[in-house]
Order: sequence, then structure tokens, then C-alpha cells
Amino acid sequence: MSQPALSMQIKEMEADLGASLVERRIGEVALTETGLEIARRTKRILSEVSDLEDFARHRGAVLSGTLKFGVIPSVAPYLLPRLLPVLQEKHPDLELELRETQTRFLVGELIRGSLDVVMIALPSPHSDIETLPLFDDAFLLAAPLADDLPSRTRITADDIDPSRLILLEEGHCLRAQALAFCNEASFNPLRQLGATSLTTVMQMVANGYGVTLIPEIAVLVEARDHRVKLLRFTKPQPFRTIGLGWRKTSSRARDFQALGEIVTQVVE
Repeated sequence: MSQPALSMQIKEMEADLGASLVERRIGEVALTETGLEIARRTKRILSEVSDLEDFARHRGAVLSGTLKFGVIPSVAPYLLPRLLPVLQEKHPDLELELRETQTRFLVGELIRGSLDVVMIALPSPHSDIETLPLFDDAFLLAAPLADDLPSRTRITADDIDPSRLILLEEGHCLRAQALAFCNEASFNPLRQLGATSLTTVMQMVANGYGVTLIPEIAVLVEARDHRVKLLRFTKPQPFRTIGLGWRKTSSRARDFQALGEIVTQVVE
């Protein structure tokens, strides 16, 4: 849509509603307080329209038709290769549209109706999302093989040199979960790294640049390098809970429950 056409539609909408929606300033525009509230309500209406369409299209067989499924990057490459063949075999009429990105983007797209269901670390950051816990994913410490840390005994957070702890860049929930554990242990990691993948971080570890926390679900893929050793923490071990999230207004709860059962079976 061209800018003049958009401006005309906004003016018509303002006339219909009898309210100013946009504050026009030199070189920029901003939503008024009324405009912000209308935008918020409109998002909810559009989300409910999407749920209404889902209800009509998927009122029959479980896990059939199109399912727009979002997964966080610290789960997707380790779970999906095992999950997708099982879904395809058990539900051949299901058409998956996959989206892998950070939690904040998945949640935003879910609320807007662009996604049907997401797999994230719980608890959900949004009150309009219904959640289903699926499994607990323990954290292990990955360290260079030649590191002084013991190989067979369990360790504590006090055994970690915070200046050597490598984490993902800002925005990744895995970083936030690691930092939460670090804060409970009363130390702060000093190492900054702009990596967006756990694979890159693990290569840093393998080459002796530091240590990192790795979720157990990623171990079989990311910790195959003989230059890396894994160490478990003393109990209670740090962990995250992975689960499904969907809009509370969605009519496809039965689908998501069925999906959750399959995920749990695959993980077990």
C-alpha cells in the first residue's frame, strides 16, 4: 500500500471513530493513547478471528491440516529430527509450518495469530498464553578436556571460574537461564560473546577458550567432540522446563495436548 493511500485510510478511520489515532509531527508519527489502545484491542480481535477459522477447519481429526509451530533455537535442532518423522507417521494429514527463533519473537507471533503453538522454556512471559509442561532439561558444564575440573565427580557453581564462562548473545533464553543459575550462585560471568548458536559456543570450548552450560537435550549433537568433557552438578541440578504454549482463546487445545504427548514420548 502506498503512503498516501494509508494516510487516507487512517483519516477515514479517525473520522468514523471520532478520535485522533495518530499524532503527526515533523519527520515522524506516533500513535496517540487512544490509538495504542485501539491497536491493542485490534490485535486481540484478529487473534480471535484466527482462532475462529482454526475451529472451523480443524473440528474433525486431531493434528490434521496446517499447524504453524514455533520452536526456540536451543531445542529445535536437537528435538525436531526425532519428532518430525514420528508426527509424519502418526498424523499423515498434518502439514507443519515450522518457525525457529528467539522466545520473544515466538510469543509475539503467537499472540498476533501468526503461529498456532510454540515450544519454549517455561514459565511463559505472557498472561494470555496457556502452557503445558513437557519435560525438564538439566544443565551440564562443558569444559575443555584438559581443564583442571574433575571428570568423574559432580561439581558445584563454585568450581566455575566466572571469567571463563561463555554464553550466547543477549536475547537468547538459554543465556537468561544460565544467568539465573549464576545469580543464584552469587557470581556473574564476565565473558562476552556475540554467538547466536550453541554450536559456535561449543567450538570455543573445544578449542580451550572457556566453559559453558549446555542443556542435556543438546548433548548428543553438540558434545561429540573428543576435546570436550561434560560434568554434572551436585543436586539439586540446575534445569529448565520445556513446554508448549498457545493462546487461551485457541480452539485447538486437543491438538496441542496430542502434540505434547508425542513430544514427551520422543524425549523419553
